[in-house]
Amino acid sequence: MLWLTSQVSAAGWAVLLGTLPLVVASPAPSPVIQLLPRQTIIPGGKPCGQNNATNRQCWKNNWNISTDYDHINPPAFNNRVYDFHITNVTNWLGPDGVRKPAMLINNQFPGPTIEADWGDYVVVNVYNDMQDNGTSIHWHGIRQYGESNQDGANGVTECPIPPGSMKTYDFHVTQYGTSWYHSHYSNQYGNGVVGPLIVRGPAAANYDIDLGPYMINDYYHETADRLHLRAELVSNGAPPDSDNILFRGKNIHPLGASRGGSYDRLTLTPGKKHLLRLINASVDNSFVISLVGHNFTVITNDLVAINPVVRSSLFLAVGQRYDVIIEANQPVANYWLNATLEANNNCGRSRNLFPAAIISYQGASTTALPTNRGTPRVVTCNGETGFSPILTRTVPSTAFAGTAVGNLPISLEFPNHPGRGQVFEWRVKNTPINVEWDHPILEYILEGNNSWPGQANLIDVPQADQWVFWVIQNDFALPHPIHLHGHDFLTLGIGSGTFNINTMKSQLNFNNPIRRDVVQMPGNSWLVIGYKTDNPGVWLMHCHIGWHVAMGLGVQFLERKDEIKRMMPLDQLVPNCDAWRRYAKTSPYLPKLDSGLRRREGEEVEKREPAWRRIA
Repeated sequence: MLWLTSQVSAAGWAVLLGTLPLVVASPAPSPVIQLLPRQTIIPGGKPCGQNNATNRQCWKNNWNISTDYDHINPPAFNNRVYDFHITNVTNWLGPDGVRKPAMLINNQFPGPTIEADWGDYVVVNVYNDMQDNGTSIHWHGIRQYGESNQDGANGVTECPIPPGSMKTYDFHVTQYGTSWYHSHYSNQYGNGVVGPLIVRGPAAANYDIDLGPYMINDYYHETADRLHLRAELVSNGAPPDSDNILFRGKNIHPLGASRGGSYDRLTLTPGKKHLLRLINASVDNSFVISLVGHNFTVITNDLVAINPVVRSSLFLAVGQRYDVIIEANQPVANYWLNATLEANNNCGRSRNLFPAAIISYQGASTTALPTNRGTPRVVTCNGETGFSPILTRTVPSTAFAGTAVGNLPISLEFPNHPGRGQVFEWRVKNTPINVEWDHPILEYILEGNNSWPGQANLIDVPQADQWVFWVIQNDFALPHPIHLHGHDFLTLGIGSGTFNINTMKSQLNFNNPIRRDVVQMPGNSWLVIGYKTDNPGVWLMHCHIGWHVAMGLGVQFLERKDEIKRMMPLDQLVPNCDAWRRYAKTSPYLPKLDSGLRRREGEEVEKREPAWRRIA
């Protein structure tokens, strides 16, 4: 359910500015977080015109595609208020006809689309109506300026929300474009706690029709809990194949439509340009998306507007998004929208050998299937290159030196666990991350306590408004979609082999490189990223393959620690953490099997209840 509250009329701006507090619609009372008063920001300057099909670079007043939202706070026009009720369903009829246990938001999959305008505040009341699971919701890609406590990463910025409790998230959307939200409680989003998030704003190219978010994800007939237990065992080899690939939550059964399900159909208007917001919300599978007979004009990667680029296909790593424009300039017919996976199972594999949806021109048959499957594609696991952000960032190459540069080697180990045998264990800086659900890092900061455990894998970043750089070295053959919370980072370089800071600096691009929040890091390679320390908080960086982060592939950055307490009301963490700690004492399913991020050392899982019991 959504409420939209317009905050003030144009005639009332001068009266309200600086004199009266902002009045907002009151959401359901929260025992954990109460909304704080905020001051509306009034946009000024010369208007750029009306945002419409011929003037998409304009937004409102002087806010446009060239407005640097990292330096100028966007206007706060509205509050968007949502209620999320998360439930577990024992015998859910999935979209491809197979019944399975699931976890759903408001009894739907994908979850409700959060829609906002650039500069709005989003308020989400999350009710945990499950019996035996905690939860938390992360707003993927949202920078959360000064609001690290709203990031939704349990064990990092909060405790999980216990069963029977609720929490209100309240944050300012200072970027625009396409993203998604998902549970950050273990691999729970693989059970269905996931949905799209779009922020309307200016665009780098004109279009006529916004088709909305288009979420594509791998899909499993087994629960994510059981699949993780299978994936971590060395004796099982590669992770489980997905059973299907869903397009906006739909597809036929992988063995044929007679088994159940239906293709997703999206309609284009002949002669019009359509904005399509592509999202890879998978647990494991990355893929290449192509539309037979059409090109994509790419205008945004993740939440960063780019100079338009025309592509015949796009690689989407787990967690990545692209806003693309599709021109309906072909004969009226039905066309396949194909997802193609790399053949060697280096970035996922599916039992659906030809995952696809249907793009249908208005006037074409609403029942017929497309007749042209398209030219078969041989794809790799390499990410997209060649994009240039419209808002430029140029870093002095001299800044890449000394303590501003840190090394983050990634390694894979195979320790023996009692009763389980050898398991895969991913490490960053030789540490498999293991967060404390009942004592998140922000609570340590509230307490003035610096004695967090070593397995928090926490790196102190005290510099203020300085560029910091991380050399990530991957000496294993598998790629990793690297996601950083709290920042859009610069991808200064990617290359094979081992990076040498003394001899390879010339291979880095300091002049407006690709900027985004998820980058695909190839196997046996190095990656150099950089960002400015302009956002105090604690920020998780991790591989977005669910199995990998559950096995330890993550690190935390504690940015400008001494400023955090005075920037956000950390005391609001305590009621929810107290509630979680009370619940944890009585839960038969704790301590956790994985992390939120990974399994505890030496835990004897074979003596525990089966994983499926947690969502049945």
